[in-house]
Amino acid sequence: MLGALVCTIGSGVQFASISRAMLIAGRFVNGLAIGFLSNVVPIYQSEMSPPGSRGRMASLQQWAITWGIFLAFGIDYGCSYIDGARQFRLPLGLQIVPSIVLLFTMAFMPFSPRWLVAHGYVGDARQALGRLRAYGHTSAPEVTEELRLIHQAITFERATNVSSYWELLRRPNRRRTLIGCGIQFMQQFTGINTLMLYSPTIFRNLGLGSVQSIAMCQAINGLVNVSSTVPAILWIDRWGRRPTLIVGTVLIAVFYLVLALLIRSYDALTDLASNESVIFNLGPRGLGIASICMVYLVVASFAFSWGPCGWLIPSEIFPTHLRAKANSVTTGTNWISNFAVTLTSPLLLQIAGWRLFLALSIVMAINLVIIFLFLPETKNLTLEEMDALFANSVWAFRSASSARKTSDPLHSTNDATMTSNSLDSYELSTL
Repeated sequence: MLGALVCTIGSGVQFASISRAMLIAGRFVNGLAIGFLSNVVPIYQSEMSPPGSRGRMASLQQWAITWGIFLAFGIDYGCSYIDGARQFRLPLGLQIVPSIVLLFTMAFMPFSPRWLVAHGYVGDARQALGRLRAYGHTSAPEVTEELRLIHQAITFERATNVSSYWELLRRPNRRRTLIGCGIQFMQQFTGINTLMLYSPTIFRNLGLGSVQSIAMCQAINGLVNVSSTVPAILWIDRWGRRPTLIVGTVLIAVFYLVLALLIRSYDALTDLASNESVIFNLGPRGLGIASICMVYLVVASFAFSWGPCGWLIPSEIFPTHLRAKANSVTTGTNWISNFAVTLTSPLLLQIAGWRLFLALSIVMAINLVIIFLFLPETKNLTLEEMDALFANSVWAFRSASSARKTSDPLHSTNDATMTSNSLDSYELSTL
């Protein structure tokens, strides 16, 4: 709610800007809000979702993001026909609408059950779980069982761990920190923001001349992004995180390679003023259309794989007492990487041209090896079962089923566990 309020203020400043300095100030305020929200939202969703649909919830978040991008492209296309200051004020002012909607609708959402238990509000946590899992029935067995596991995990963590940023660099959390930051870093170096933010430059270099035709292709780009996220919503909890990322990475690498070859041929043809392509037997116009299609295929491959998984995995792999701190670090990695890509893309497009996409194809091949070797499968595991999963070897070849067998503190010899009956007693004393 605080993030939504700050976003509303920033959008209002941009809408009312009377100078470049005021516009930049509004963008800075919005940047604070987006950084805040992009950290909190994945944590909130992962802690609220049942294990079997956590991937779907993260994919729905990514789908909402793609809808926002598509609507922004569509609004830009419509405003390209407007003359005067309204051409830029209208898109900036419309940012206020979703932030106000978020601000008021969050008032009706429950607190995270894990946050409530960690702060001693066990009765409120039971109410929240009943609302989230059993249509308000707080005495449902699944509610009691999940509350028991949450309380045991938090009690154990408090007895054995210290909540500080330094813990992220120590065993056994260091491996998770590297994976979380690595996923966010690699998501940005898929080059997706080069294609989403600077596709007008790419389209212009491929022969599109008018503002309207470029804006139309940009809007289609947004529509591809929206529609290609749907498979992740439907099936990511069935496919798993590893297969989804592996398939998406392979496709992106292949499409980038083909895109590099197409642009290389297009550049060669335009330089020679020829009508035929030696490599693909296409004229300049055909090569331009094929290149634009490759851009769409890269975006589609990202949308069902790296888009949702890039936010899902870092939000679910950390223990409760470190989750907020860890996600601030992983999200910071995302935005630093985003900044680097956004800052350098125009220069690289100008200097490197088609070689940039060849380099991105090589980067994706490297990502594929890293994912295959080091990223374990986390589907269908509760957040409390992640500790057992990451207690195994750093290699990603161990089955997630071993995590289930060893994760329940009741089956361990640690004294910091609590039975269901004692939880009820604790809950009554707390209330």
